[in-house]
Parts: sequence; structure tokens; C-alpha cells
Amino acid sequence: MGRVAGKVALITGGASGLGLEDARFLAREGGRVVITDVQDEQGEKLAAEIPGALYLNHDVRDEQRWHEVVERTVEHFGRLDVLINNAGLVRFASVEDLSYADYKLQVEVMLDGTFLGCRAALPAIARSGGGSIVNMASIGGMKGISTIPAYAAAKGGIISMTRSIAVHCQEQGYRIRCNSIAPGGISTPMTTQAVAALDADDPGLKQNRDFGMGVPADVANLVLFLASDESRHITGTNMVIDNGETIN
Repeated sequence: MGRVAGKVALITGGASGLGLEDARFLAREGGRVVITDVQDEQGEKLAAEIPGALYLNHDVRDEQRWHEVVERTVEHFGRLDVLINNAGLVRFASVEDLSYADYKLQVEVMLDGTFLGCRAALPAIARSGGGSIVNMASIGGMKGISTIPAYAAAKGGIISMTRSIAVHCQEQGYRIRCNSIAPGGISTPMTTQAVAALDADDPGLKQNRDFGMGVPADVANLVLFLASDESRHITGTNMVIDNGETIN
């Protein structure tokens, strides 16, 4: 117990799925959590279940809202130590079938949202004496999957951007680590809904058949480690949780 005691963590997309489990794990280990999302009813319900948690409505594509969320976090808790850029979505379609609107939506939420979050949070984390940024990527940004071109572009960009941010923090003398996590298939409300819409012969289902689906706790355990001081010598890396999919 107490692996992140006293730390304040801001978790985007925290009302369900991976973000929800991250919030519970961090709170269980002594962290104080700020849950942000656009799913207000779910977010407020979760915050009510976690002692001392704060919920804020937050569209991660909104640059001004990012500054307001970070400011509100510091006002409420006095500091910010951990940022978990978790908000995301997926639209399955090939490059020939995907609409430009759906392409832009995925890139704006995940890649742009991660950029805006890191930029807004860095000064606050630096003022707290340092901390950790965890960016949620995916093995979809590492291997070719025909039905997720926009999702892959966003997640691949997150992996590369994470390295640049880690180097920037070192060059500036910030004691801030920045890492990404690349899960394979994980059972969440988002993935369950997306997979249910696929045809039985869709190549996107091959992942499930060959490697199984993990659960949110598989990812939350790693998020907790990266948020804690146990990972103090780890930065600029991408950690894979995929039951061996990317090594086959």
C-alpha cells in the first residue's frame, strides 16, 4: 500500500475502461485522482466511489480546456505529479472506406489530445518537483492492421512523441519521466462495442482468436508502476502488453 501516496494524478478518459481502472489502482495506493472525460454521469459516479476524487468534464481536443483542467487540479490539490493521457476511441475501416471526418476525430482525440495534455501539464508537474507522464499508445501503432489506419497513425505518433518529450524534459532539467504503454487487445466497453460491430471474418478479430483479450487491470498495474517512484530510472520507452502478439 501507498506506492503513490501523496501524488496527484490526472487521468483523461477516466470514466470507463482503462482510465477507470487506473483511477482505482492509483487511489488504492494512496494517490489523489482527477478523473476527466466527456461521459459526465459515469465520471461523477466513479469520483463519488473514490474518496477525495475530483471529476471534470474535459474534451481533450480543446486547448483552452486543458489549461483550465490543470489549473483546477492545482487549485484543488495544490500540485500535479502524474498525467495519464488515456482518452481514446477507434473506428474500424480500411484506408479506402474510412471517412476523413472519422480519421480526423481519432487523430485529434488521441494524438492531438496527448500533445495538448503534455504541453499543459509539464509546467505544473515541474513545479511539484517532477513526476511522470504516461501516454496510452497501442500495438496498433507498431504493426500493420488494415482496419485501423487512423488509430494506428495516432498511436504510432504517440510512441514517437513520447520519446521527444522525454528528451525535452531531460534537456530542461525537469525531473519528469515520460513513457508510453502499448496494449494489445484489452476487454473494455470501447473495444467490446467496436468488436461487436465487425463481421465474423473481419481481420480485426484475428487478434482475439490468436492471443486472447487482456483485462484493464493488466494495464493499470503498469500505469501504477510508471506513476510511482519505483520507475524513477525509466523514461522515453514504450512498454508492450500484448501476450506476445508483436513477437510472433
